[in-house]
Amino acid sequence: MGLDLSPEIVRQAILDLLIFIISFAVHEWGHAKMADLLGDHTPRSEGRVTLNPIAHIDPVGTILMPLLSSFGMFGSIGLIGWAKPVYTNPANFRNRNTDQALVTIAGPAMNFALALVAVLGAAGLYHLVPTIVPLLLRVVSINVMLIVFNLLPIPPLDGSKFLMYWFGMSEETYMRISQWGGFFLLLLVNVEKFQILIITLENYGNRFFTALFYLIAR
Repeated sequence: MGLDLSPEIVRQAILDLLIFIISFAVHEWGHAKMADLLGDHTPRSEGRVTLNPIAHIDPVGTILMPLLSSFGMFGSIGLIGWAKPVYTNPANFRNRNTDQALVTIAGPAMNFALALVAVLGAAGLYHLVPTIVPLLLRVVSINVMLIVFNLLPIPPLDGSKFLMYWFGMSEETYMRISQWGGFFLLLLVNVEKFQILIITLENYGNRFFTALFYLIAR
């Protein structure tokens, strides 16, 4: 599939990339901050308990892949990408499985919080600064994408980590499987039924926030 490099697409791709980088920084900060609060200071020692996007950027996953998907490289499935993973030491947790689950869900939870703030801002500014509303609603849709993708049970996405906790998979086994997860995901995004599933889930998420927007803005 060719790249669409029209001026409007390029402008939107750059804007989406900036939103994407910020959203991923918030996501990874959520993981790191939760681990830090629960007694594992590994993310802090690696400089990850920060909202500075530079600390979380993976050149391929956070820059290249989102740009390619913005230009239509992967069809209509939406933005695709990832950030540098936040590493933790499970031995530092008091309640290992519970604490690991909290660290895992903290990332998508922060994307939900960011989407909620954006939709509240859009609704509050609808009559005052209407020109900013499309930008804020784009923040919502991108964070909905991140929530949907990250909750998929495919290593190394967040959703797959619950399988590790529940079925007692070792960290080493999970990491070995995760090495191939990215390739598997790239194959899946080109499968029509998978695209339909993702788009459907994203639509449900966007409908929730759209309803909230109109409820407040009217």
